[in-house]
Amino acid sequence: MAAYLQWRRFVFFDKELVKEPLSNDGAAPGATPASGSAASKFLCLPPGITVCDSGRGSLVFGDMEGQIWFLPRSLQLTGFQAYKLRVTHLYQLKQHNILASVGEDEEGINPLVKIWNLEKRDGGNPLCTRIFPAIPGTEPTVVSCLTVHENLNFMAIGFTDGSVTLNKGDITRDRHSKTQILHKGNYPVTGLAFRQAGKTTHLFVVTTENVQSYIVSGKDYPRVELDTHGCGLRCSALSDPSQDLQFIVAGDECVYLYQPDERGPCFAFEGHKLIAHWFRGYLIIVSRDRKVSPKSEFTSRDSQSSDKQILNIYDLCNKFIAYSTVFEDVVDVLAEWGSLYVLTRDGRVHALQEKDTQTKLEMLFKKNLFEMAINLAKSQHLDSDGLAQIFMQYGDHLYSKGNHDGAVQQYIRTIGKLEPSYVIRKFLDAQRIHNLTAYLQTLHRQSLANADHTTLLLNCYTKLKDSSKLEEFIKTKSESEVHFDVETAIKVLRQAGYYSHALYLAENHAHHEWYLKIQLEDIKNYQEALRYIGKLPFEQAESNMKRYGKILMHHIPEQTTQLLKGLCTDYRPSLEGRSDREAPGCRANSEEFIPIFANNPRELKAFLEHMSEVQPDSPQGIYDTLLELRLQNWAHEKDPQVKEKLHSEAISLLKSGRFCDVFDKALVLCQMHDFQDGVLYLYEQGKLFQQIMHYHMQHEQYRQVISVCERHGEQDPSLWEQALSYFARKEEDCKEYVAAVLKHIENKNLMPPLLVVQTLAHNSTATLSVIRDYLVQKLQKQSQQIAQDELRVRRYREETTRIRQEIQELKASPKIFQKTKCSICNSALELPSVHFLCGHSFHQHCFESYSESDADCPTCLPENRKVMDMIRAQEQKRDLHDQFQHQLKCSNDSFSVIADYFGRGVFNKLTLLTDPPTARLTSSLEAGLQRDLLMHSRRGT
Repeated sequence: MAAYLQWRRFVFFDKELVKEPLSNDGAAPGATPASGSAASKFLCLPPGITVCDSGRGSLVFGDMEGQIWFLPRSLQLTGFQAYKLRVTHLYQLKQHNILASVGEDEEGINPLVKIWNLEKRDGGNPLCTRIFPAIPGTEPTVVSCLTVHENLNFMAIGFTDGSVTLNKGDITRDRHSKTQILHKGNYPVTGLAFRQAGKTTHLFVVTTENVQSYIVSGKDYPRVELDTHGCGLRCSALSDPSQDLQFIVAGDECVYLYQPDERGPCFAFEGHKLIAHWFRGYLIIVSRDRKVSPKSEFTSRDSQSSDKQILNIYDLCNKFIAYSTVFEDVVDVLAEWGSLYVLTRDGRVHALQEKDTQTKLEMLFKKNLFEMAINLAKSQHLDSDGLAQIFMQYGDHLYSKGNHDGAVQQYIRTIGKLEPSYVIRKFLDAQRIHNLTAYLQTLHRQSLANADHTTLLLNCYTKLKDSSKLEEFIKTKSESEVHFDVETAIKVLRQAGYYSHALYLAENHAHHEWYLKIQLEDIKNYQEALRYIGKLPFEQAESNMKRYGKILMHHIPEQTTQLLKGLCTDYRPSLEGRSDREAPGCRANSEEFIPIFANNPRELKAFLEHMSEVQPDSPQGIYDTLLELRLQNWAHEKDPQVKEKLHSEAISLLKSGRFCDVFDKALVLCQMHDFQDGVLYLYEQGKLFQQIMHYHMQHEQYRQVISVCERHGEQDPSLWEQALSYFARKEEDCKEYVAAVLKHIENKNLMPPLLVVQTLAHNSTATLSVIRDYLVQKLQKQSQQIAQDELRVRRYREETTRIRQEIQELKASPKIFQKTKCSICNSALELPSVHFLCGHSFHQHCFESYSESDADCPTCLPENRKVMDMIRAQEQKRDLHDQFQHQLKCSNDSFSVIADYFGRGVFNKLTLLTDPPTARLTSSLEAGLQRDLLMHSRRGT
């Protein structure tokens, strides 16, 4: 129960008398009149007004003369005669232009109910659509109250004998409406009200002694007894949806609110209640207070007598009195056109105009009633911007009073509307850090904080050393619950020395770089950093090993090397110390990690050897580095046994075949470390025989020089010439080696004798006895060659003479064919037969069977074809100058090459034939005879 004496009073309404209009300009009631005597005339209603109602843009009045009056907004009063005697009750529907009235047409207790359609006219008056007597039973009784449902299907009439009749159906027509007694009681009915909730219709019935409700939308009309307290006439009303359509009963002690099935709250408003009305969330109570009224701005000095009537406007939601004033003999209170109108017995109409929301709020601000202003703004459905402005003013007020805790709570309610910097600047003082922390926490919870706000909040936590709050802030359950910039938080925590909290954020939100930075640079926990890298996905593990590999290798070389081996072969992220075998393996480019081992040659050697064994297709850089490392170890090793082992390892690596494409690089490495066996091996693999020779010559290894010539002299004959020149320049006794070289030169005919003599002439120790055998043998061979050439010349001359004689005979003498047998079947020749100049004869049928052409002898054709191919080959090779130059350069006997090409006609001049056709025919015949003779002579040889 709320005591109204504790409620604050305000003047949220403006009161004024309604004045008559000056013209038909539609001026609103209550408008300020113009100056002058005519402007001071107040509106006065006809005398004898007994009942009032409002709706559909008009105020409706009924008087003791039976007339019904309408006062529209233009204040042009109109009326008509509705009853012959008097009007006792009116009910104007709000959604339909229908008016229900109760009055009397004759003396006695004969109340009549009339339904008026105000949109239709009958002789200038509204059309009366239905008339029926209001009698609850057989005996007439006085009507006490009336209500109509907005759907026009229900009308309830209360009587002084405690009866209630319910008209169900279309109330505007007799044939569609059914009247029945809903309630009977012993106490007069003082109030009725319909309440619609979904498809259920309730009817509240209040008497002088009790309150009850009926469900009238069903069949049996179930009844619920709500209370044993009643009220007087016109002291009940139905609230709007802001109060959940509760039924209000204004008793003398309290005002009660009811739901259809139970009693709600009550308010202790004292005084004898005369009228209860509901308007826009306000409860209007007109009461007669026997006590002396308090002196205030609501009452005049001469209005302190006990018979005055007090009108109070209560705001039940916000618990204050919006307005209070004193009237004399109030007839009724009406609501229309957004204002309240109070009709007094003297016929005057008083308008109560509600002030606008901003004006009301300013009044509350002046009195520093910010809580009440907030509640009022919410009830008036002020937008969020307006509410935020009130919260800000309230916060400023509390801040100025030193109530920083209360102020920050109001500032928190402005988040999202008020710029955070406005609030933050107020609480930057170290003594107010708790308030600033609370504000920043809420800012983050609403996901409206930026990186600067996160930095500030974390600094507050660290200055307060509030680890529990800090952990609560950063340890969220999921990514969606994170209301701050994680990277900023990690930076701040790291700077403040809260490494464990920073590590927690970095690990849980996958900021791997920050996690490793803190572990390696701040905590120096290298083992944990390496373990963390081993859990990362391949790409991130690879990039972080490239970034932090040198640091890890410096402090924990063995473990780092082990991780790199796995990363470059078959990497799978480890899960709680175990490798994820189901994940597909990946491998990094091992060559990219070689710089990590700059100061760790032992680990580098182990890594390179592991990669070369496990992954033979490793990048070439792995093998190059491994070779260089082994050569370095070999060069610096002092122990002969270890040095020999390293020598073998280096040679085996060179022989692995991995340096074919980088031959030059391997050779440079071997030369840099003076690894002679490797150099010689690479020379031999690269067919650099000249370099091998020069190496042995530089080291005066005579036998090796001869050995190189013997092994590779077939591929490069010039080696023997170089060997001879080398030994010729030596002043030592090298007769044994010179003899060996000369023997090979002689066998292969590599140098002319004169050149050999000239070469050995430079050696002072080389005597004639050294080359005597060589020269004798050479001269003997040349003598034999001269004899053979002279014999061949004589034979060629004789053959040439014989061929010329045969040609001459063929030209000058007839050819006699004396063959008696066929050259194919050896049978006696018979005509027809075929004879050739070569001396072969054939049967015609044998010739046709075996010959390939009519012009060639079948017997001589194979040999002739060989000769023709040789001639054709010689003709094709006439212009092969490149081949001639190559053979001339590479041959040991250049003169024989020139002679061969000379014989082919390469150097012959081109002769143009311009002879007449007969001469050409003769020359072609001679050429044919020469070809035949050539064939014949070749066959004879």
